[in-house]
Amino acid sequence: MQTELIQAQDLIPLVAIVGGITVAIIAIIAKTIRATARTKEVEATRREIAAYVAEGSITPADAERLLKASSKTESEC
Repeated sequence: MQTELIQAQDLIPLVAIVGGITVAIIAIIAKTIRATARTKEVEATRREIAAYVAEGSITPADAERLLKASSKTESEC
């Protein structure tokens, strides 16, 4: 009975370490996915603004102001 208790006590730190590493890996993966999605959306917005300029819906000056305003918002987050 006492040998089982010793083995269970030795297992607790191992489970804690493995659990901590697992949580850290999941956090890193989630952060990477979030950053990738944000970059994808920013580039899509830039392409959309460029398309509006190309078709003449907005002026290049207006597009420049839009891009500058969006870059300020991203850096504050």
